[in-house]
Amino acid sequence: MSDHHGGTWTLHRRDDGRVLAGLVVTGGDFPWPNARVDPREGLAEVRTLFAEELRLLDGVDEDAESWERAYEAVRNTVTLRYPDGQEVPEFLLHIDGNEAWWRWSDEPFSEDQA
Repeated sequence: MSDHHGGTWTLHRRDDGRVLAGLVVTGGDFPWPNARVDPREGLAEVRTLFAEELRLLDGVDEDAESWERAYEAVRNTVTLRYPDGQEVPEFLLHIDGNEAWWRWSDEPFSEDQA
């Protein structure tokens, strides 16, 4: 993992690259940075995906497949970028209102790691 502990990360729409939000790191407990969400135009279009993912996360022990499908919808819709602008290969991002928290990997996961 790289040393990307601070700064402003950005959330982008996968299909057209639009910046949907700045994620301003406010703290956290490594490897989970916490951030304030600085919404931009278009974020409202994807908020329901994050809300559904969080709703299903609460019951992930009982129904992991539903959560995995919901998170796949998130990953198919958005990308995350480091403060230096490079795309994050793998991440697990949660957004709740104006708060975000995530983990990331500098390397893509292989199919046998999933």
